[in-house]
Amino acid sequence: MSLNKIIFLLLTCFIINGCTEPYILETNTYEEALVVEATITNELKKQEITLTKTSRFEDKETKVELGANVFITDNAGNQYAFEEEDGKYVSTVEFQVVPEREYRLNINTLDGRTFESSIEKLTNLNPMQSVTATVEPKDSLRGVAIRVNSFDPNNQSKYYRYEYEETYKIVSPKWTTTKAILNNNGSLSFIPNSTDTKICYGNKRSTEILLENTNIQNEDRVNFLVRFISDQNYIITTRYSILVRQYVESLAAYNYYKTLKKLSDSGTLLSPNQPGILLGNINAVSNPNSKVIGYFDVASVSIERIYFNYQDLFPYEPVPPFYTDCKEFCYADWPYTPDPCTHSSSYTDDLELNKITYFNQSGYYFWVNSPCGDCTSFSSNIKPPFWID
Repeated sequence: MSLNKIIFLLLTCFIINGCTEPYILETNTYEEALVVEATITNELKKQEITLTKTSRFEDKETKVELGANVFITDNAGNQYAFEEEDGKYVSTVEFQVVPEREYRLNINTLDGRTFESSIEKLTNLNPMQSVTATVEPKDSLRGVAIRVNSFDPNNQSKYYRYEYEETYKIVSPKWTTTKAILNNNGSLSFIPNSTDTKICYGNKRSTEILLENTNIQNEDRVNFLVRFISDQNYIITTRYSILVRQYVESLAAYNYYKTLKKLSDSGTLLSPNQPGILLGNINAVSNPNSKVIGYFDVASVSIERIYFNYQDLFPYEPVPPFYTDCKEFCYADWPYTPDPCTHSSSYTDDLELNKITYFNQSGYYFWVNSPCGDCTSFSSNIKPPFWID
């Protein structure tokens, strides 16, 4: 569930008892609120802030708060301006949060509303010691456990939040040197296939809120499972990389994300569970009735990237199956479907729609589903600048 939908849940109450028929959730009443997602860190970079509006349940897209004047001030007299860029607000200059300095977020919307955060300071600096990948069981599955190891000998960090971005190499399992193209008259021509369709790279960001705290432990030591990947997941078939970010959070920020996580994990809007109230640190100034929810997070961050090959962890074992069926097939003239050609429709429509790619010719034209022979049909063939083979 998206942050906007979670927040809308807080602003709208549905009371439905004894419902046994399928129920389509629609918005009967709608109250708009500004949604703020803002984390600035000690990393020297252009910092980013996201401003959106609460969404109705039936809305397909998130509405961005456009035309706002966004800036951050500190008690040293600095002001950092932000400008709109690709649906976010990005600082006009690179800057980093420094210890002991006080920061405040200010937002002036195009329609005259004014919001500001409480004053926040940078949390304790505590870099990760390592990120490791090992073969482990989890919930009766075997796979790769990616763990973060961290230790604060001063016992001052305590509250942690994690994000990751995974990138993986994809080799088309049924790529061939020949490509079939459809002529205007419906016949086929065969040309050399481009190697650009053979190797691609997938990329995914974490969406789950990942939290850990050491408050009840004797020491501030972390061994946190940030990601588990089944050994049957195709993303680790060749080479895999993960970049992990560890944020050290204040107690207030941790509690905010903990409540947000409970809301997002509640499973259903009709759940009787009441996870709590989502209290942020941003308030309306010009109009107290203007609704805003979100958190201005000032956190220290530590970043680590690791790589591994499938054979590094699973030597001499067969690789995981591809995510879709890659069995070859051929088309027979309708209504006849002699073995081995079990497809009775014409290949021309499927080829025009890029649903299939040519595999080989052996008395029949054989084909495979497009992702099996052309990885660009579902991913990018541009090698990431950080990638190391």
